[in-house]
Amino acid sequence: MLEIRKAAERGHANHGWLDSWHSFSFADYHDPRHMGFGALRVINEDRIQPGMGFGTHGHRDMEIISYVLEGALAHKDSMGNGSTIEPGDVQRMSAGRGVLHSEFNHEAAGETHFLQIWIEPSVRGIEPGYEQKRFGPQDKRGQLRLVASRDGRDGSVTIHQDASVYATLLDGSDRVVHSLAPGRRAYLHLARGRLRVNGKALTAGDALKATDVAEIVLEQGAQAEALLFDLP
Repeated sequence: MLEIRKAAERGHANHGWLDSWHSFSFADYHDPRHMGFGALRVINEDRIQPGMGFGTHGHRDMEIISYVLEGALAHKDSMGNGSTIEPGDVQRMSAGRGVLHSEFNHEAAGETHFLQIWIEPSVRGIEPGYEQKRFGPQDKRGQLRLVASRDGRDGSVTIHQDASVYATLLDGSDRVVHSLAPGRRAYLHLARGRLRVNGKALTAGDALKATDVAEIVLEQGAQAEALLFDLP
């Protein structure tokens, strides 16, 4: 079964300094029809204004992935990590039994546009952890590049869940196919551009949920950037 979620159907909150679109119920947006998809709990498309950001706050028992589309995101946490995430970087923070962190756009001009992704872990109360790796355009163009996985294979960041996250850049005649094992499901989030997935036309911000299908076919992209989640 295939289900399309159009970008405009998502929850939306504009706080002035932050413009956020919620694919699933989050904060003041609550929709019992969209509480998550398998282990995938949150995809927030956030735009942070210059000099603004999220002050120090806490998380527990969640795998948090940040994927920057434009600008830069400065990160600090209670584990002693401090870094700046730019387009091409994938950051994973395992909140485990508890972690504090902050995220800011320190640029004088230009917004930070990024995806904040939460995946529910298969284990709870673990030691908090942090990881950041870079996947340049050459790694993703015309192919599905594994960026997060349970075992950290192929140089991906490691998450504590039986899930695999792929990033891709597709344009023109590019075509990729991802096979799903029996009992697995897939979620495709189109971050930018246009793309046809299993025959369905998507535009930026749209998503496709797939259950009981054998494969996911991505083609006819127009400056498309997408994330594909292979989920239990």
